[in-house]
Amino acid sequence: MFKDKRSFFERITGSISVNEEESPKDEERYTPNIKSTAPKWKDDDEEEEEEAGELSVDVYQTETEIVIQSMIAGVKPEHLNISITREMISIEGRRERPSEADLDNYFVKELYWGVFVRKIMLPGEVEPSEAEAFEKNGLLTLRVPKIDKDKMQKIKVRSL
Repeated sequence: MFKDKRSFFERITGSISVNEEESPKDEERYTPNIKSTAPKWKDDDEEEEEEAGELSVDVYQTETEIVIQSMIAGVKPEHLNISITREMISIEGRRERPSEADLDNYFVKELYWGVFVRKIMLPGEVEPSEAEAFEKNGLLTLRVPKIDKDKMQKIKVRSL
């Protein structure tokens, strides 16, 4: 009924490709598992929850740290929430549309506006209390030091 591998467009938009002869019934429709419920922000006026988009990230490691980068242009710092545990980093935020145009006046509409969420399982344990985050020209960079399990500390015993 569905292709085994979805196209790039289908993966980023969450859409599906359906063979014209075999249209699934409503109860059989494919629902991608990457979608999540958007967090509610303090100044949200709407009562209904909106569906969250997924933030694109680059994750790499050096000898001493794990680095995560993501384009967050247009996101105000107060609309960004970053949570770090020893095994996972969660980035949540909201990008507000600067001005509303009538939908009939659009020729192309590709930019993502609204709430986004991304949870990243880390390849090793990190030290959350020493993490740094900064933004430059719309690029968010998180630097989180790795825990060195081989590090040994010798201490001297004092007599009391």
